[in-house]
Amino acid sequence: MSRPAALRRTAEPAYALPGWVWAPAGLGLLFLVLPLAAMAVATDWVHFWDLITSPSARTALLLSLRTAAWATLLCLLLGVPLAVVLARSSLPGLRAVRTLVMLPLVLPPVVGGLSLLLTYGRTGLVGRWLEVAGVRLAFSTAAVVLAQTFVALPFLVISLEGALRTGTRAYERVAATLGAGPDTVLRRITLPLVAPGLVSGVVLAFARALGEFGATITFAGSLPGTTRTLPLEIYLQREVDPDAAVALALLLVAVAATVVLTVGRRGFGGSHA
Repeated sequence: MSRPAALRRTAEPAYALPGWVWAPAGLGLLFLVLPLAAMAVATDWVHFWDLITSPSARTALLLSLRTAAWATLLCLLLGVPLAVVLARSSLPGLRAVRTLVMLPLVLPPVVGGLSLLLTYGRTGLVGRWLEVAGVRLAFSTAAVVLAQTFVALPFLVISLEGALRTGTRAYERVAATLGAGPDTVLRRITLPLVAPGLVSGVVLAFARALGEFGATITFAGSLPGTTRTLPLEIYLQREVDPDAAVALALLLVAVAATVVLTVGRRGFGGSHA
């Protein structure tokens, strides 16, 4: 691009927002930020490091990070094909499938945990057969991963499906015309073009899995070192040591914010022509 063209591009006036949007936008931001500020004010900064590095806090944090990573991997393995089917398939009943995919977004997490328990518990629909095979999922670390995957999967699917519906079909048609097979088109054309949306979905899924509470405690319980993730540790400390609960809550906020800011920068920003 020539220098005059670049100057003209940067000199283009920005879209003028209606004046009235600033007040509700500011109130919305304040509504979100004020509780975080209150948490920071209530934190015992003198003993903050000791509170977040206690053995139980370290164990819970490491368990949360490990299970959230496994849950995110499961979301990738299951969510990418599901999003492709929703965005590209013309099979009947896709609207019903999309509704089912979005259902965990609106269900109370404890309901999701109960449904998982009724499915994979010792006497559950699938769990009874797993029990015969010597596999017990409920109240194990694997149960934590399944609970986190259940609530996080829709975030990845919806994010990727939205990206797939914006501006990739023309490139896919050209590649198919040139003789590329469906698998090649998907790997070499579709997924690279929607990479920012995929990264966004991965970040959202990881952050959601990291903060999962209701489905986890219902399906996996709260066993120290096995299923007691950081959100569960915060809930338990709230009754025993409020200062520790606030410090751990702030730690969880910091970890989630770090993930979104560092990993999500490429996904949310994307590249613009």
